[in-house]
Amino acid sequence: MDKRLANSRIAELRKRIEKHDRLYYIDNDPKISDAAYDELRRELEGLEKAFPELVTDDSPTKRVGAPPRSSLPPAEHLMPMLSLDSTTSADEARAFDERLRKALEKDSVAYTAEPKFDGLSLELVYENGLLTRAATRGDGTTGEDVTPNVRTIRSVPLRLLSDPAPELMSVRGEALLPLNRFRELNRRMTERGEPGFANPRNAAAGALRQLDSRITATRPLTFFAYEIMKMEGALSPETHAGELAVLTGHGFLIDYHWKECDGIEEAIAFHARLTDARDELPFEIDGVVIAVDSKRARLAVGSRSRSPRWALALKFEPRKELTDVEDIVVGVGRTGKLTPVALLKPVDVGGVTVSRATLHNARDLERKDVRPGDRVRIKRAGDVIPAVVERIPVEGQKRKEPFAMPDVCPVCGSAVEAEGANHYCTGGLSCPAQLKRGIMHFVSKGAFDIDGIGGRTIESMVDLGMLDSVADLFRLDRERLLELEGFAEKSADNLLEAIERSKDVELARFIYALGIRNVGEHVAGLLAMQYGSLDAAAAATEEELTGIHEIGPEVAASVTGFFANERNRGTVKDLIAQGVSPRPPEKMTADLPLAGKTFVFTGTLEAITRNEAKRRVQGLGGRVSSSVSAKTDYVVAGNDPGSKYEKAVRLCVTVLSIDDFLSLVEGD
Repeated sequence: MDKRLANSRIAELRKRIEKHDRLYYIDNDPKISDAAYDELRRELEGLEKAFPELVTDDSPTKRVGAPPRSSLPPAEHLMPMLSLDSTTSADEARAFDERLRKALEKDSVAYTAEPKFDGLSLELVYENGLLTRAATRGDGTTGEDVTPNVRTIRSVPLRLLSDPAPELMSVRGEALLPLNRFRELNRRMTERGEPGFANPRNAAAGALRQLDSRITATRPLTFFAYEIMKMEGALSPETHAGELAVLTGHGFLIDYHWKECDGIEEAIAFHARLTDARDELPFEIDGVVIAVDSKRARLAVGSRSRSPRWALALKFEPRKELTDVEDIVVGVGRTGKLTPVALLKPVDVGGVTVSRATLHNARDLERKDVRPGDRVRIKRAGDVIPAVVERIPVEGQKRKEPFAMPDVCPVCGSAVEAEGANHYCTGGLSCPAQLKRGIMHFVSKGAFDIDGIGGRTIESMVDLGMLDSVADLFRLDRERLLELEGFAEKSADNLLEAIERSKDVELARFIYALGIRNVGEHVAGLLAMQYGSLDAAAAATEEELTGIHEIGPEVAASVTGFFANERNRGTVKDLIAQGVSPRPPEKMTADLPLAGKTFVFTGTLEAITRNEAKRRVQGLGGRVSSSVSAKTDYVVAGNDPGSKYEKAVRLCVTVLSIDDFLSLVEGD
């Protein structure tokens, strides 16, 4: 396709996609299927990739996000973004009305009353109809430039619908996360073992302040416009009601829960109705904004330094410690432990908004008999972790069926095993919920020991889809690394070199890196020494494993369960395919000079670190214990040895100085 035809087709596709975005996100009246919509987007993305010079800032493809920025630059507002005076008292609202009537010399003032959104206030600037800048409120004069992030919000027009468009228009509104999308986001985060958001406002703020707008694009934000702050090249409406109509005509989403009020009592009555209806609204609000409808009257009464005299926020009383359980989901923690979590209607507990609370485990859930739809009392255990204290019976309530722990992991589909009161996912490294923790463990010093990749980098890589398994570490390339915050050419090259070097790894480190539950460095070393190869260790039965000194039934079950999981086996196979080569021990345990000998270290060691001393013992076939018993062969005493030394003397256990120990392990 030549450039002229491509330009024509791109223009047609953009127009159609914008139309369907408006129908779906603003009019709530979709006309085509998701598959048909996706096909339009794929065609547009393909054409823009083939003809990058035809890409413009108002293209719908800008909604998928852009590479990260190093910071959020400041943005000065065209007009001050003032805050509102607030109260929870109807009498104070009447006093506000009295002051206005006196200032305007009128018997009655016409107001508009509309929901006070609990989101993040934004200013959008349009020049000749095109969105050119978006900024957070900040201090009211200067905010943060979040333009790439705001372009990902589907209810924000990238170009105004009106033709001709105003030369300049500054629009104020609220970015927020609708409650159904907030619950779904928290559900996904809870299941994956990630800390969820306390409330939709925090979720919206976190999304908009991302340096990488591709992450923002994964958070389904909505934007409601409610004020034209400045307009040039077009007539400004004379009332706020007219202003909302103009915004609708320009293609903005306007919430329909608003009312023109003939006097303050109508506005107070509207507040009372919205108080009763707030739990049925699709988004979180914390009150009602009562504002003078006439723009001329607003100018007449003016503003203070930080708030207008013509508006008041009549807020709701906060919800208290009793609330309703909207759902119960299972979160998968970093070790694979499954924890039932109650998703709540947001409630104030000690000044903190709580929307999730733990139910600890299946036994606790059964004891408290909490089910979706129940009324419960919440407390913050230790002022940190919210927990469900008890169910509050509601007379006449028809309760739902008891919640049961799942048989398979809600994240990866692997089998779930019960251990006492707790349940665990057997997916290990193949489970996305355990992935971030698994990768951090995989690169740690006792495992693959890969320098140059920390926890924050790993989190970003997983969030951006660069790492779906530990094997993806060995697929990283220089170009992708340079897209990440904090990476320059040298640091990217250093990391890739470290990853390449790590492919030659001791078998014990490889086994430890897999993150098998109950398998630490010592047990990994025992397995490596006993079996000599990964295949042999993976094929071991529980009976064989429990025959090894120091390996009991629980550890044996963890090892066999890990390798019985098809996904885990696939991950190990993938690691080998990427060139990772587990190196077998040079000698088997029985052939080594310290085979069967047990060492205990105590006090401050000099000339050698404790970890290095431990590795030296294990490398010679010995084992290291944390406690002294009659079966201990040697206690290595450094400075200030303490009670372990005293016990060794009482039990007549051989005590070695550091020099004695070094002579022993160096073969002298």
